[in-house]
Amino acid sequence: MDLIDIPSQSRDKTIQDLREFSRKLVRELGFMRTSLAGSDLAPSAVHAIIEIGLQPGIQARDLAAILRLDKSNTSRQVARLESAGLLARETDSADARSSRLYLSDAGRELRARIDRFATDQVSRALRQLAPADQESLIRFLSLYADALSKENPNTVQAGGSGGIERQIQEGYAPGCIGDVASLHARYYAQASGFGVYFERKVATELSEFAESLPEAGKNVWLYLDGGRALASIVIDGDPAARQAHLRWFIVDESLRGMGVGRALLERALAFADAHYDETYLWTFKGLDAARHLYESAGFVLTDESEGRQWGSKVTEQRFARRNPGAGPR
Repeated sequence: MDLIDIPSQSRDKTIQDLREFSRKLVRELGFMRTSLAGSDLAPSAVHAIIEIGLQPGIQARDLAAILRLDKSNTSRQVARLESAGLLARETDSADARSSRLYLSDAGRELRARIDRFATDQVSRALRQLAPADQESLIRFLSLYADALSKENPNTVQAGGSGGIERQIQEGYAPGCIGDVASLHARYYAQASGFGVYFERKVATELSEFAESLPEAGKNVWLYLDGGRALASIVIDGDPAARQAHLRWFIVDESLRGMGVGRALLERALAFADAHYDETYLWTFKGLDAARHLYESAGFVLTDESEGRQWGSKVTEQRFARRNPGAGPR
C-alpha cells in the first residue's frame, strides 16, 4: 500500500500569495523609492552599476538583455552614468563599431557601497530565519526567477530543458531512500498522525525496490538539489498483468506550486505507457490538490475503503488510468 500526495494548495491561491509577496518585496527592498541601496541612483541605474562591475567590458546590448531593457533605454542609462563619471567606454578591439563598458574609480567605489548596503540588508533579514528556511528560500527564489525569465519577452531562451528538468534524475541516487522515507514520515505524521511503523514500511519497501534496479518496466525519478532528493516518483509493475503501480510520489513543501510534481508525473506516465496497459495508485481521501492532479492526468477513482493499519482511521482510495494507446479492455 503506497500513499501518494503532493502537498499543495489551489492555483488561484498560489497566484494570489505570490503576487502579494512580490509587492511586499518590491516595497521592502526599496524599489518604490526614487533612489536605491543608499545611493542617489534610480533602481535601474543601480542594477547597471552592479552588472558592469560583475562583468567588466560588457557590451551595451548584453547589459540590455540582463536588465530586460530595450536598446534605447539602455543607451540613455549608460549615457547618464558616463556623464556622472561612473563608467567609461572603450572601443571593442574586435569590432570598432562596438564599445565595452567599465566602471570608473568612482563607479567602483559606488558599487562597493551598494554591495555593503545590500549585504547588510539581506543579512539582517536572514537572521530572522532558521538555516533550513534559508535554504528553502534560496531554492524557491531560484526556481521562481527561472520560471519568470521564461515568460519575459526580452529574454532569448537558449536550447535545452528548464530548471526543473535539469534537476530530475532517473534511477537510484545515493541517500535517496532515507530522503524519500523522511519526506513521507514528516508529511504524514503531520497530516494523518502516522508514526514509526509507516516510516519503516516506506524505507524497507523502497530499499527492496531499489535493489531490484535496473529492471525492465521499473524505475524511479528524483528531484535532486545539492545531492538531496526533495521529490520522488516510482513506477513498479506486473508485466504479466500489464499493470503499472505508481508509488512513493511526494514533493517537499518547499517546492509547492513549482510544477515539480507535474513534471515527475509526466515522466513516470510516459514510461508506464511504454510498458503497461494500465497504471494505478493508492492515496487518501481528502487530499484534493493531489486528486486534481491525478484526474487531470486521466486517473479515475476505482475503489474506496476504510483503513486502520496506519495508526489512525483513514479512507484509502485507489485511482487507475488506462494507457491511451492500449485500446479497450
